[in-house]
Amino acid sequence: MSNSTWSQQILQLLRRMNNFYLPGSRRSECLRFEVNGAQVGWVPPHVASVLTRYPKVFCPPRRGALSLCPSWDSNETRSAAVDSVLRTERQGGSLTCLKGWRDEKYSVMPKFFDPPLMWMERAATSLFGVKRYGVHVNGYTIGNSGEVSMWLARRSLTKQTYPGLLDNVAAGGIAAGVSIKNTLVKECQEEACIPATLAEKACPVANVSYTYMDEEGVFAESQFVFDLELPLDFKPRAGDGEVQDFYLLPLDKVKELLATDDFKPNCAMVVLDFLIRHSFIDPDTEPCYQEFVAGLHQTL
Repeated sequence: MSNSTWSQQILQLLRRMNNFYLPGSRRSECLRFEVNGAQVGWVPPHVASVLTRYPKVFCPPRRGALSLCPSWDSNETRSAAVDSVLRTERQGGSLTCLKGWRDEKYSVMPKFFDPPLMWMERAATSLFGVKRYGVHVNGYTIGNSGEVSMWLARRSLTKQTYPGLLDNVAAGGIAAGVSIKNTLVKECQEEACIPATLAEKACPVANVSYTYMDEEGVFAESQFVFDLELPLDFKPRAGDGEVQDFYLLPLDKVKELLATDDFKPNCAMVVLDFLIRHSFIDPDTEPCYQEFVAGLHQTL
């Protein structure tokens, strides 16, 4: 693959992952989702038409916004009211993303460190366009001659999303009430059998954020990125059945794979960020360097 073709493929990836704010998107058709007067997401039109069937939970759309009824005035009551609606719709089957119900709660708030206004089932978050946060780990090695290689995971074929694609060595969403650090250690242990004493050496290095919209809803995601240098004699092992295998690849090969359909898209973005930060992509020779950097760090 030529350098120019590689660059264009990466630009296409970044545009796809940031399509919510591109010209021609359906953002103008979405309603702001507001809780207690604060915007926490975006509701697509096909979802709004379903939610307005529940007037005891959601107020009629007004001035471009869909809000919870003010009678739901606490984290607990808001969460329970919305969860009841979602469980009803899950049985109905019209909102297809609810087929992937996980019984995993995500906090809903305007910004990450704001007090949560409510929690929501993970599978439903795209229906409301609420921000989802996660942790991604770049596991890499430095050889005796200074060469850098990266460990990649191959996702299990039974995964609900992106089965069989390449992934970071460990990654996972941040559940309600769980810290970034605890999520990091948990995912490293469960997905790659990386012991806590080693996982805790991971360095926080970046935040990769993007918003895209597809037929299921709006995905506003922010990933806390960590770099973890692994010992040369350490080999990750699949721990929880979410990974088929792990591969240690030279960075040239990893870079090549980024421009293929073999990578889970947001994981490709995390690796791209690694390549930029560690100067494996040179601004003197990469004409799309600024577009790459901007595409990795969009405001949610």
